[in-house]
Amino acid sequence: MIENSQGRLPDRRPLSVIDIGSNSIRLVVYEGVVRSPTVLFNEKMLAGLGRGIVSTGKLDPEAVLRSVEEFRRFRALAEQAGSESLYVIATAAAREAENGPEFIHRAEEILGTEIRVLTGKEEAYYSALGVISGFHSADGIAGDLGGGSLELVDVAGEAIGDGITLPLGGLRLQEMAKNQLAEGVKIAKRELVRAKLLEKGKGRAFYAVGGTWRNLARLHMTATDYPLSVMHHYEMDVESSEAFLRQVARGDIQQIKGVERISKNRRSLLPYGAMVLQEIIATTKPSKIVVSALGVREGFLYSLLGEEERRADALISAAEELAQLRSRSVTHAHELAAWSGEALKAFGIEETPDEARYRRAACLLADIGWRAHPEYRGTQSFNIISHASFIGVDHPGRAFIALAILFRHEGIHDDAVSPTLMRVASPRLLERARLLGAIMRVVYLLSAAMPGVIPRLRWEERRDGTMALVLPASLASLYGERPIGRLAVLSKVLGRQLLLEVGPE
Repeated sequence: MIENSQGRLPDRRPLSVIDIGSNSIRLVVYEGVVRSPTVLFNEKMLAGLGRGIVSTGKLDPEAVLRSVEEFRRFRALAEQAGSESLYVIATAAAREAENGPEFIHRAEEILGTEIRVLTGKEEAYYSALGVISGFHSADGIAGDLGGGSLELVDVAGEAIGDGITLPLGGLRLQEMAKNQLAEGVKIAKRELVRAKLLEKGKGRAFYAVGGTWRNLARLHMTATDYPLSVMHHYEMDVESSEAFLRQVARGDIQQIKGVERISKNRRSLLPYGAMVLQEIIATTKPSKIVVSALGVREGFLYSLLGEEERRADALISAAEELAQLRSRSVTHAHELAAWSGEALKAFGIEETPDEARYRRAACLLADIGWRAHPEYRGTQSFNIISHASFIGVDHPGRAFIALAILFRHEGIHDDAVSPTLMRVASPRLLERARLLGAIMRVVYLLSAAMPGVIPRLRWEERRDGTMALVLPASLASLYGERPIGRLAVLSKVLGRQLLLEVGPE
């Protein structure tokens, strides 16, 4: 019998997805089919099924043997993790190889379930869904670079354009070019001419999906000393990354800082991933390169959701779940989210839609570190938020949320600011984080982190411009020196006189 600990949400039904790719095979066990899925277990093998397929037309024999044996283990792991369903999808190598059907049949017997071999269009479609699920209002061209193929598709909100599959996967391109990088560039140029949809990507984002591009981005992160080691929504500026891509594309990677952290198997494909990305940039002229940690698997999972679940905000969904698991009161968190928005309106401070989303998420996450020692609650919360597997939030937004909670626990002094995230958060978001942290520091002293008080607090503007935070008469006992002192700090942040008063109910 599988028993859930208190760290698990009780209404989840685990399921597993096995993704049989041309280079890697991965098993992912998810906690459930939800808007922001949590991974219970993740395992992969770099099988290299598509190695040699250009010259032989068949899956690599040794890779087939290794994969078949690994499937037994993957099935056992999925069952051990308590999966109630097992889905298996296969992509380019399995659908194109002469011995693909035989391999799929053997795999189905071992895994005990039907394997869905995706067509090129289906692969592009699920890649697009993966990007849509991972980004709030995605708009651009999604490109999924696997071992055997490259899928390109236009995404705009929930709309998915026609996709195209090109034989530019890392393993395939390496073989077609006979390990000659200059030849690889020619092939990439020739094939990408067919992708007319790239013309619609000018000035929009290009979403880079797939292991080779993720490793390329990881190398870029290390080389530039980027302060956040979070892959999803990492952005590469087109102009500033030009020299880096050129260096990798010519195979000169041994001296790049951090290259030793990338496996040799992946390392050999980096130049081909870089050259394909270079040609896409030259053709498309995108506004930026955005890395997506979500692809075909997550797109397939997203397709299992109902329409209402799809419309949910992935960031808010994840923040709510963490609040349920780690805060003293999720109701209090929701009260804070609603009330802080009203407070900003009272102060005459406007928010963009994304800023409002980030503030709401920060309020939901404000109390997740309460079990830590008081001196470390800020640091613990900061580290959890900075590196959590959130989707639907860019890195500046993530920095805002983490900094707001750091300020909430440690005060709004400059020495409380993480110098690493100063590079990520914009000056505007930094000041918004400081303001929200100061608001939280006042409210928590009045509510004791429990529900029922916050909705009864109100701001009133006096004739002289002073803003009064009014406690109803029945809460007069909460009036005291500490909240007055915290309100004085908030006053300095706002640049406006604030008072704490007791008024009528």
